[in-house]
Amino acid sequence: MQKNISRREFVKTSAALSAATMLSGGSGVFAAGSDKIRVGLIGCGQRGTGAAWDCAQSAPNVQIYALADVFQDKIKYTLNKFTKSDPSEASEYLGGRLKDEQMDISPERCFVGFEAYRKVLATDVDLVILAGPPHFRPRHLAAAVEAGKHVFMEKPAGVDPQGIRSVIKSSEIAQKKALAIVAGTQRRHQNHYIEIMKRVRAGDIGKIVAAQCYWLWGETDWHLNKRQPGWSDMEWQLRSWPYFTWLSGDHIVEQHVHNLDVINWALGSHPVQCIAMGGRQVRTGLEYGNIFDHFAVEYEYPDGVRVASMCSQIEGTTNRESERVVGTKGWVNTDAGNGSIEGQKPFIYDGTSPDPYIREHAALIESIRRAEPINEGRKVAESTLTAIMGRMSAYTGRAIKWDWVMNASKLDLSPEKYELGDLPVRPVAVPGKTRLV
Repeated sequence: MQKNISRREFVKTSAALSAATMLSGGSGVFAAGSDKIRVGLIGCGQRGTGAAWDCAQSAPNVQIYALADVFQDKIKYTLNKFTKSDPSEASEYLGGRLKDEQMDISPERCFVGFEAYRKVLATDVDLVILAGPPHFRPRHLAAAVEAGKHVFMEKPAGVDPQGIRSVIKSSEIAQKKALAIVAGTQRRHQNHYIEIMKRVRAGDIGKIVAAQCYWLWGETDWHLNKRQPGWSDMEWQLRSWPYFTWLSGDHIVEQHVHNLDVINWALGSHPVQCIAMGGRQVRTGLEYGNIFDHFAVEYEYPDGVRVASMCSQIEGTTNRESERVVGTKGWVNTDAGNGSIEGQKPFIYDGTSPDPYIREHAALIESIRRAEPINEGRKVAESTLTAIMGRMSAYTGRAIKWDWVMNASKLDLSPEKYELGDLPVRPVAVPGKTRLV
């Protein structure tokens, strides 16, 4: 890693920038490509490390500057990934080491503990990447916006209605302060999705009448960390966070949110109600925390449009990660690799496919430098709540309306305190017995 260097001053505000923007609380104005953007990473797991690497590759003069995590070994993990010259030593998300000019991380800017995120925000970073477990997203976002930082936040936006309301509020404040928020729903920055959505908007498939979406995955033990001697309850749950509802929201929220976000995008709306079922067929041991391994949800959107949603994480089962949108004149098929339209106006995308994990950061950086900040906060919040209401319906066996879950639900999955001590695992939900809160 290179030694600390003095930061160049940002160029002065362009005369063309309105007084309202100047007074709105943004953290700086960037001339295209001419100013260094310092980035703080909050959450140094695999995805956070990958997101920071992607951010550094997305535009010139972007520098990873500060790190935060609850655990010291996670800081070391990220530093190792950034500095390894052998690509085989990098994570699946990385293409090799960062260049010296892409990082300026000193020990004094590596922070550990539950409050480490506040210490990153107290440095002179311009942009923060929020990649801790989803439970922490609302509080981290609120603090980042209060501190006047631009934000890239991984999906999902939270795990419960209380958190989603907080994210929406923070997004509205960010809008007033001219702060950018881009979410890790990378399909919105993926060329074939963008081109197909343009055609859907233009009416190429007619009026949408139905849709289906899937994340059926043949893995039961995805990111499972078995409890080690000496780990407290809290440490075990944090280190195996996908398996605890309070931390991940369950896999319908943590993973299937991608597909539900595409459906909301296509329909231009969130659902009005849903009814769901799900269970825990193969994840029967305590090591699997308290999440389900499969869900099936029927969502109803405006105008009576019904959407069938399925997701699972069960080894040995068929994989399907895709979306299908049906209209009166044709239908759309999309997945992470490509997309097509069949019907009266057929279309197959055959253009370029830049890495959407990098493109989402490029769009964020460009919007900051152009002083035209993107704000995806409400979109990802609504897609996350779409997934949350599906989980709540499956956990309780109750049909749920959007207006109730958005405005009236008091569900808050937060623990009583944040410390590496005792934290009993909440019981696995039982439909018909688990209360709707």
